[in-house]
Amino acid sequence: MLIRNFRPDDAPLLRTVFYASVHQLAARNYTPEQREAWAPLDHDAAQWAARLQANQPFVAELDGAVAGFADLQDSGYIDQFFVAPACAGRGVAKALMAHIEASAARRGITALFADVSLTAEPFFSVSGFTVEQRQQVERQGVVLRNARMGKALATAHR
Repeated sequence: MLIRNFRPDDAPLLRTVFYASVHQLAARNYTPEQREAWAPLDHDAAQWAARLQANQPFVAELDGAVAGFADLQDSGYIDQFFVAPACAGRGVAKALMAHIEASAARRGITALFADVSLTAEPFFSVSGFTVEQRQQVERQGVVLRNARMGKALATAHR
């Protein structure tokens, strides 16, 4: 598996991963209406590309194909963390999280936090995150439940 930095031409592929992840992997926790509000088929491609350009996600490739992506903001916030359904259970999320934690250590970030879907919550828990707050967020007039989760990182002593 290769984890690399985002390139602007990744935007359409990452949108495909995002859409498939929400509509397939999250299907057990969210209704079709909720999934459509979260990841509508029709979207503004320029707005999506601008968000990725701002977030600068890490892109995971497995067997030469994009398998997932995740970002780490300077605040320690993980805004996006998605794995392609065909790659679920193959270590992609674990590799992305390890990359995020290594990046955080290099950047002096001492804590991570994210707004985590019900589907991703078990993975984040196993990764050492704890639920800080249960949330209800609104997307296009539809309410979705998620959790704010956080994790303190070990600080290096010099």
